[in-house]
Formats: sequence, structure tokens, C-alpha cells
Amino acid sequence: MEFFRYTKPIDFMGKAKYFGIFSLILVLSSWAIILIKGFNYGIDFAGGTVIQIKYDKKAPLEEIRKELSKVEKYKDATVTFFGSEQEVIIRTKGSSSEVTKDIGAEIKNILKATGNFEVRRVDMVGPKIGSELREKGLKATIFAVIGILLYLTFRFEWRFALASIIALIHDVSIALGAIALLSIPFNLDILAAILTILGYSLNDTIIVFDRIREELQKSKTNDLFTIINESITKTLSRTTLTSLTTFLVVFVLYLFGGEILKGFSLTLLIGIVVGTYSSIFVAAPILKWLGFDVKEYKEKLAQKKKREMEKEKLRAQFEQGVV
Repeated sequence: MEFFRYTKPIDFMGKAKYFGIFSLILVLSSWAIILIKGFNYGIDFAGGTVIQIKYDKKAPLEEIRKELSKVEKYKDATVTFFGSEQEVIIRTKGSSSEVTKDIGAEIKNILKATGNFEVRRVDMVGPKIGSELREKGLKATIFAVIGILLYLTFRFEWRFALASIIALIHDVSIALGAIALLSIPFNLDILAAILTILGYSLNDTIIVFDRIREELQKSKTNDLFTIINESITKTLSRTTLTSLTTFLVVFVLYLFGGEILKGFSLTLLIGIVVGTYSSIFVAAPILKWLGFDVKEYKEKLAQKKKREMEKEKLRAQFEQGVV
């Protein structure tokens, strides 16, 4: 299926400078938001207790807060609706040291005057475990980026690899900035979404770079932006179809996946949009800004091909007994 038939190249690179400025503003703004506002770490990373309860009618939030404030360890608890007005999430920063204690029974006793309800979930994570999870999550992300860099350096010319990594940093920075701005609870599922964005964005960029590499070998022109415009135009249908179908699937997940999956799916939605944008308007122009020279690249390819032909000739002579 093709949404865009290739007739003549679209001049994507004609506005590359403006898109570069726009991307730089987005990235710097994201870093500023992260530094100023910080992340809303969930219990996976910060430690704490989450209790989910469901009433048989609309939950009386004010009454719940009033009853909890009478108990010392629940004074600073946050109480919010969860998906519907019948379900409530109670979050406390600290986790009980009494692991064997039935928190559900304790909450039932504290809130018995607020109406009929059932305790549906109790999650507890100690602060030490939360710190370890945060550290391991950061290491996982760093190792993923290093692995990607090594793979790209092996597969492409080093400027392609560096452009891909810059595009990944661009995508992840904007996604993290959105998470901080929207105060999405940063849990293990959000970390999984960030790693998914890394893979998705990288795949999209490699598709474009593969086409650019093919055009470099076939095209007679030495103008890099002309080659990039031709390559992106030829992959535009594939990029549009892949991004659109992925976006729609994740959007359905966001709408109907329940409150637990909202943060995960929203992060993915942002990542899909940003990743598609960066593969066209960020990764490709960076090749030019890094000083990639088409003529020099073609000369290297010609020399490599010449060496391969010489090796093949020597091998043929050896097999025939000439050497």
C-alpha cells in the first residue's frame, strides 16, 4: 500500500535549519522542565504503598482524606480517583516495616465509616528497593544506548551512527520532558516505554539511512540534501503506514486499557510522534552538519570495490594454478 507515490522528491531538507532550531528548543525546554520540576517517581522507584479500593457508589474523597488524616502514618497520603468515580487510589510515601501486617484489613477498619468498599490491590516497595530499581533502570538505558552505538558503528559509517544516537537522545529527552511536565508517575512500566521508544525510533531511522546509503551508491549527484530528499520521499509511504498503524493501536490502548496503562500508552504515543519526526527532520540533516561528503564516500566505495575485485582475481588465479 502506498499513500505517497514517488514522482519527484519532496524538499524536506529545504527547511532543515528551521526544524533543527525547533528541535533544539524542544530538547532544551525538556531538560529545563526535568531540572526544575523533576519526575513524579512512583512507588517502584521512590518506595511507598499504593492501596486501590472500590466503593459500591461514588467514592467520598473528602471523607476518606479526613479519616486517613486521623492516623499518623496516613496523614500525608494522597487520595485520587482511579479510572472511575467508584475506584480510589491511596498513595503513601513510606512503606510499612511490618511486612506481615494486613494493610487491607487496616484500611478497612480506618475507612469503615465512609461506606461499603472492597480493597482491590495493595502494593508495597521499600525505599532501598526503589533506589536499587532506579539505579538498575538507569544502567539498563545506558547499556541499551551503548549497544545501539556499537551496532550502528559496525553497520554504518560513523557519521550515520552518531546522527542516530543524537536523534535517540532528542526523542528520549522530549519524551522524558513530557513525562515530567504531565507529572506521569515514573514507574517500571514508563521505563519500559522509554526503552520501547529507543527501539522504535532507531528502527525508523535505520530504514531511512538504509535508503540513503542505497541512493548514495546509485545517484550521480554529489549533493547530500538532494539524495536525502529522494530517500525520504521513497520511504515516506512506509514510514506513514507504520507510524499511523502503531499510533492507532497504542491510542486504543490508551483509551480502553484502563488507568494502569494510561501512563505507559501516553508515553508511547509521544515517542511514536517524536520518533517519526526525528527520523525525517533530525537524523538525516545531522549527516550534513557532521561534514558527511558524498564524493569522498563514493571514492571509498570505489576503492573498496577495487580491493574486492583484486582479491577475487587473485583467488581465481590461485584456483586455476596460475599463482
